[in-house]
Amino acid sequence: MTEILGVEYPLIVGTMYPFSRAEFVAAAANAGAFGIIVSAICDTKEELREEIRKTRGLTDKPFGVNINLFPAFKPVSIEEYIDTALQEGVRVIETSGRSPVPYAKQIKSGGAVFMHKCARVRDAQTAERLGADILEIVGFECGGHPSMEEVATLILLPQTVNAVKIPVVGGGGFGDGRGFIACLALGAEGVLMGTRFMVTRECPLHDNFKQAFVKATETATVLAQKSLDEPSRVFINETVEKVLEMEKRGTTLEELMPFISGTLGREAMTSGDVKTGMMSCGQVVGLIHDVPTVKEVVDRIINEASEIMDRLSRLGEQ
Repeated sequence: MTEILGVEYPLIVGTMYPFSRAEFVAAAANAGAFGIIVSAICDTKEELREEIRKTRGLTDKPFGVNINLFPAFKPVSIEEYIDTALQEGVRVIETSGRSPVPYAKQIKSGGAVFMHKCARVRDAQTAERLGADILEIVGFECGGHPSMEEVATLILLPQTVNAVKIPVVGGGGFGDGRGFIACLALGAEGVLMGTRFMVTRECPLHDNFKQAFVKATETATVLAQKSLDEPSRVFINETVEKVLEMEKRGTTLEELMPFISGTLGREAMTSGDVKTGMMSCGQVVGLIHDVPTVKEVVDRIINEASEIMDRLSRLGEQ
């Protein structure tokens, strides 16, 4: 992964809407990890162009652009967003959310590294057939969108490594040096972490949420939207409990929309009201106990991983 992406450490800071903007992505890049701009934060291709240029002004390290393929409330031209990223010299394009079949050729012909994130082995195999250079696989522990199959990373990751020949990056449940080493030991070429980096100083998440995450346990998240076949692991609060209750009694998408569309979440992120909105959050939140800088997190992970490798090497010599 480090060779393909040109990055110092095999560590990807997961794309997080709406946080993965220039300053946050540049902080990850400058710390030796790989940051990725979320194109979905940009309403137009020109906004995406500006975000890319702003990021480049903050770092001379490699970074990528994520193209979200989930159905959008404000549909945009995916092709135009990809073209914009390519025109701006972005050499890594990550797709996620749906099959990248319609866009794989465009990405590959543009000369970019094609990276796809998914949550099922068969989707990983499809991405490989389309020419993906790197495959990211996330287990059901992850914040955001796992699969309906609810397979843990401990099983899903080695299954995927066995099923494809391209490099695999593992995500879901990793947040420190121990998880970093465990992920590589399962066969991954790199590690994907999202929730851990949400709770950093540079992440533009309201401090009330960061403090709530610091106090949270591993049971503070739940899978919502399963009735829509669009499961999302989120931080439990009053809005989420309302959504779960509505799903339990068999509600419609129209009834759920006011709660899951993102409007409440955006308002909560501005006001710091942790009781409302739906905030993606992984089970690894139970391992987070402070709010350091992005660089401090990266350095801590790498140093802890090195110590673990030294310990394991000594065990092998006995």
